[in-house]
Amino acid sequence: MLARRLFTAALIAASLGATLGATGLASAAAPEGQSRDGQNRRVRVHNQTGVVLQKLQAADVRTGEFSGDLLGGSPVATGSSTPVTIDDGQGGCLYDLRAELAGGQTLVRENINVCRIADYYLTR
Repeated sequence: MLARRLFTAALIAASLGATLGATGLASAAAPEGQSRDGQNRRVRVHNQTGVVLQKLQAADVRTGEFSGDLLGGSPVATGSSTPVTIDDGQGGCLYDLRAELAGGQTLVRENINVCRIADYYLTR
């Protein structure tokens, strides 16, 4: 599970154009959810939309570029939750979230401070 989360973090960094060098490797060696800057960016996402959450992406508000699927292709049933680490390796805390739901609806939530929350409740 840790390897999957670290892989997801690396995908986010790659999708935002970040180059993983020595600092990226240091980030990968940090405790799960904690970045090399010491901030905890691990968030439990609670699906309270009434439908299956198919895909979840994050974009650092400074770039606006959305990551790959933070769920790793594993949908989240309504009423369920899953932990994700939202960290592109660039030291930001403010992210926009984009959720794709079963049935094709897309929800965007802006300016979520992932360094200050442990739980995020996704609703329609």
